[in-house]
Amino acid sequence: MQGGHAGLDRFAALGDTVVLMVRKRRVTVNREQQTDASSGAATTSLLLTEEAFRDILDERLPFAGMMGIAVDHFADDHVRLRAQYNERFLRPGGTIAGPVMMGLADAALYALVLSRIGPVELAVTTSLTINFLRKPGTADVVADARMLKLGKRLAVGEVTLFSEDTGEGDPVAHVTGTYSIPPPEQRL
Repeated sequence: MQGGHAGLDRFAALGDTVVLMVRKRRVTVNREQQTDASSGAATTSLLLTEEAFRDILDERLPFAGMMGIAVDHFADDHVRLRAQYNERFLRPGGTIAGPVMMGLADAALYALVLSRIGPVELAVTTSLTINFLRKPGTADVVADARMLKLGKRLAVGEVTLFSEDTGEGDPVAHVTGTYSIPPPEQRL
């Protein structure tokens, strides 16, 4: 196994599987690509598990704990995170502050990108645009992230934010973001 990044103790490629040692815990990432039975087209499979992303949240992204970010859903087609409601998130007017919603959306995009490329922690946000659509309620804010395009060096995704008290039908914000993906020789 090789090392080289703080927090990532060791890693090794074993055929279609990558084994990571993060903070003395073993994390296995499956690198299989699946095929859609009806069309024969290649489909996306997760290169980072929900459990491995939770470890990254807990150990490498301290702001996530401060924001009460939790993982709701981690699948091939989308990732869903939530910021658990806290009165500290309120700004004058009784609405959840924009930076909380932007941070949640960025974390959801990060989870989405890592789920597709694996544990490349140096993938970074290069653009994040948010349109606030309506005032969220005093409830958890949920972020549903979907990939628009995944290339070799850039990933573009979108996030719909909604307040748990009103549901998915009434989004409170729409976010688009781009992540820069480091070249293979600069990845962990």
